Amino acid sequence: MGFSLVGSFGSHVWLKNSCHKTVKFQTSSGKKRFSVKFTSKFDSCPGRASALLCKREVVDFEERTSPLEVRKEIEQCYQLIRRLGRGVVYLGSSRMGPDHPHHVQALELTEQIANLLDCTTWSGVGPGLMDAVTKGAMQAGKPVGGLKIDKEAGEWTASKFHPYLPSESYLTCRFFSARKHGMVDAAVRNSSSIRTAVVSLPGGIGTLDEMFEILALIQLERIGSELPVPFLVMNYDSFYGKAIRLSW
Repeated sequence: MGFSLVGSFGSHVWLKNSCHKTVKFQTSSGKKRFSVKFTSKFDSCPGRASALLCKREVVDFEERTSPLEVRKEIEQCYQLIRRLGRGVVYLGSSRMGPDHPHHVQALELTEQIANLLDCTTWSGVGPGLMDAVTKGAMQAGKPVGGLKIDKEAGEWTASKFHPYLPSESYLTCRFFSARKHGMVDAAVRNSSSIRTAVVSLPGGIGTLDEMFEILALIQLERIGSELPVPFLVMNYDSFYGKAIRLSW
């Protein structure tokens, strides 16, 4: 089984039937070079085969030369959480803007929870529903903490800085894995006096990824086994109806 290059369609490359055992793609950018090689384990080509490869952007591997870079960023997340305090972690879309009805609902919900629990509000401090969460907590006069990511709503951010939050209240993460460690740590209760929760607002693939990963940690009793962590799924307009039926 092998592949031959048929054509490129925007952000994807389409490959199909060929009997070559090895296919190699290579691209260069300045001094950097990125290549991917596929090697088949089969000597023959009994059937037709095809594959679709995504190449959304050139990957910069220089910042990933050592796992110590990821570890350092995880430690920075933990330091920020220790300084601002654990609290309620919000997951949700960065695309639903102020004109979307869920934006208003998210803002009102966050303000009410912040007043009720009197704790730090944590989110990705990005646009969309994450911005509604930030503003809701600020309207309540409660602390806001953020674990921001370089890429929001499918686009690389023009700046690593938040437009109105003080820089000491958030961290811009390069690594998704470090950011996830931080989001989980912000919701963990290590004392009965600490009030935390996770709130999943409507969102897309990224929200679902974070949502199911935290639910899996709760199910496996890696978090919340001794001191439960409430997990709220905001099923606005039956947004999560099918996911809820799938999970439970």
